Amino acid sequence: MKRTSGFRFAFKGIAHSFREQLNLRIHFAITATVILTGWLIELSLVEWCIIIICIGSVISAELFNTAIENHVNLTHPEWNAEAGHTKDVAAGAVLVVAVVSSIIGLIIFLPRVLEKLMGV
Repeated sequence: MKRTSGFRFAFKGIAHSFREQLNLRIHFAITATVILTGWLIELSLVEWCIIIICIGSVISAELFNTAIENHVNLTHPEWNAEAGHTKDVAAGAVLVVAVVSSIIGLIIFLPRVLEKLMGV
């Protein structure tokens, strides 16, 4: 019973974040595009593993950021410089993971997409 409750609460948290956070919806839209493109260019097993790790990292970072922002907003409803810094650092972590994942995606996808487009 407890295990299924844990999964139910986890999915509930993801669904709530998806409804409330535009950035998470953007990440999921990019994820769908990456998966479709990966399928079309026939990524290797290793490339899929790398892409899946990147996708999981970005989505997880965004969920952590959302949790941190929600907690900070609850504990500091009034403007507070330190609370603002905490939220900025959490957002910065998402940015780092997203940029690194994008670079990895370009390294994997760009040569393959160019190859498909140029017929090389």
